[in-house]
Amino acid sequence: MKKSTLTLAIAALAGGLTLGAQAQPAYEPQGLYSAEDILDADVYLTSDPDERVGEVEDILFDEAMQVTALVIESGSVLGLGGRDFIVESGQFTLITHYDDDGETEHRVMLEASAEAIEGYPVYSDDWWDRARERSREAWLQTQDGAESAWQTTQEGAERAWDTTRENAQRAWEAARDAVGADD
Repeated sequence: MKKSTLTLAIAALAGGLTLGAQAQPAYEPQGLYSAEDILDADVYLTSDPDERVGEVEDILFDEAMQVTALVIESGSVLGLGGRDFIVESGQFTLITHYDDDGETEHRVMLEASAEAIEGYPVYSDDWWDRARERSREAWLQTQDGAESAWQTTQEGAERAWDTTRENAQRAWEAARDAVGADD
């Protein structure tokens, strides 16, 4: 009985260590990333991590210097015909590995199926011009909205000031009349 309990305890402890080791990620966040290191990183599907889709050709940033998309050069895998396509942020993750020499290796994992990737926009001059125009329009609308909000706030503050001044004037007149009525 004691022997089986001890064996069970050792097995549970060993199993817990194995599960704990599996719960640890195989990569660690780097904290600061170099675009040069990410360019040419291999790209894979999360659903098939052994199937290389292509490599990172370019990294696209917005006005705030936030990554908005990656340009992936596909080669001729998955029937993609060697085209460059756009993958927006939120549709990929970056995994960082360190080799035995301490060198950094990045892998980009796409959260999509091979069929979905076929529908991703092709990176071309036309795509670039349309995307730039949409971004500019969004920026102008945001700017107009901010100016409109500022104008509304300014007008509201002016009305509040006028109302406060009018009420203060009435209160002063009422106080003056009350003091004068006592005479």
